[in-house]
Amino acid sequence: MDVIARAWSKAVRTALPGPWRFGLVVREVVGALLLAGLAAPIEVLSGTGLALPTAVGSGLLFLVRRGLPATALVLTAVASGFGGGTLPLLVCVGWSAGARIRRVGVLAGSFAAGWALMTLFGVLKDAGQVPAKLIVGFSLGGYLLLAVLPALWGRYRAQRRALTDALRERNEQLVREHAMIAHQARLRERHRIAQDMHDSLGHQLALISVHTGALEVDRTLTDRQREAVGVLRLAAVAAMRELREVVGVLHDESTALPPGPGPGPAAVGGVGAGAGAGGVGTGGVDGIEGLVESSRAAGTPVSLLRDGERRPLAASAGHAAYRVVQEALTNAHKHAPGAPITVALRYEPDALVVEVVNPAAPEPVGVRAGGAAPAVVSGGQGLTGLRERARLVGGMVHAGPTAGAGFRLAAVLPYRGADGAAAQGVDAGSAAGPETGAAYPEADAWPGGVPGAAAAPPKRRSPAIGCAVGGVAVLAAVLGLLVWGVAGFVRAAEESTVKRSVYDSTELGTPEAEVRKQLPRGSDFFLRNLEGTGPTPPEGADCVRYLSDDNGGTAWGEDAVVRFCFKDGVLVEKQHYRVKQ
Repeated sequence: MDVIARAWSKAVRTALPGPWRFGLVVREVVGALLLAGLAAPIEVLSGTGLALPTAVGSGLLFLVRRGLPATALVLTAVASGFGGGTLPLLVCVGWSAGARIRRVGVLAGSFAAGWALMTLFGVLKDAGQVPAKLIVGFSLGGYLLLAVLPALWGRYRAQRRALTDALRERNEQLVREHAMIAHQARLRERHRIAQDMHDSLGHQLALISVHTGALEVDRTLTDRQREAVGVLRLAAVAAMRELREVVGVLHDESTALPPGPGPGPAAVGGVGAGAGAGGVGTGGVDGIEGLVESSRAAGTPVSLLRDGERRPLAASAGHAAYRVVQEALTNAHKHAPGAPITVALRYEPDALVVEVVNPAAPEPVGVRAGGAAPAVVSGGQGLTGLRERARLVGGMVHAGPTAGAGFRLAAVLPYRGADGAAAQGVDAGSAAGPETGAAYPEADAWPGGVPGAAAAPPKRRSPAIGCAVGGVAVLAAVLGLLVWGVAGFVRAAEESTVKRSVYDSTELGTPEAEVRKQLPRGSDFFLRNLEGTGPTPPEGADCVRYLSDDNGGTAWGEDAVVRFCFKDGVLVEKQHYRVKQ
């Protein structure tokens, strides 16, 4: 019993798919009652005696057309072959089949099977009364007009709705992806701000600390002046510590940033992009001399060496060289104050080598008698940022201690490939968010497309094209069948009509063969209702009846009929009379 119950439940869910909302229930019930109400009187007028079964079947087939569109179509076509009560239902199931059957093969097979069965049962029902070719022609025309044409329109509407839904989902996806891109741009901008704050402001604060340390041990200053300088130095150290904390927060918040183009020339041209101690600098290789001069002004011996023939660099590579020297000087001021620094720029055949070397720090500078040297503030982000900058231009950075307990920072920045890196940097920089006020990039501006974006769906042809072609073909076929049917109807009428002149010229006693040569072939469609009409024929005579073209004096609803009766091979009687249709 459980198996039967589960099978029944599955069959009901298949035939009547949900969800059954109140509006849908009302619509389906009203539609079923309306079609049942149309089917009953049509069957009564047809005289088939199947009004009640046709009405009930129409209502049920309308209800199951959503879950079983192919089955409903074939059964409706079969019922239409017996009578005309299901013709209104044929329009509904044709629409539903076209909209709900997705596979073209199943759809075409269902319609072909429906028409074949409809024609077969129509021929069986009217066999001997209506010519078979006439039944085939009219059934094909009616089927195309009542079933196929609504199916094409329903399929067009369904495909249009599906395309609209797909475009709406695609638009929502693009909006979500744009929000993700904006979020990534904000994270990149935070990373850029953190890097520039670390590189530029950290360097300036380090120089302030070095200057104040030198002033603090100046013997020409009074104790009060020395104390004020010490407060200034401690304030600079505290500012550096707070700066490192802020940089750390910004960097930590941007660690979720997915791999992508990092800050480039446009991105790094913000805070302190080229500022030296005096606030003047280019941010490229030309600005390195300004960094050296500002460090010398702070009392630190710095030497700048150049080797090789100078070659042009892309903006991103030149800025990376500037940042390498700036970071190296800042670290030297912090960790080895007072130690001499050597900055070397070597133009190799394929790359620029930037090297900054300082020995171990001499006797601590800036420590007051009885005091302790201030703790060195380090955020641990400088070398990481330098390596990222060098990677973006196709280079590398090496940092480590030297044999004399000093420190060496070197970078290799190639000439070739710098333009591509610069392009990446421009793209990344143009993605700045609300912090810079720059516009977000369009999807086509990203190298390789939008990061994380799904591939664009293939272009689809408009569903209107195929459905329009099919609709035109159906209308053309219906028009052709209509013309063929009218022509056949006219020809059959002519073959069933005897001219008045032929009737008058035929004499009694004329051999039957000669008379039949003058008579038309006749058509059962027009002559079958004339059997047994007219006066009583002669006993033993064989009579044939035709319509007459002499309709003078006939009333509405009457036909003029001629009758020829033959016996023993000759014409024995001819009659001209009228019968009601």
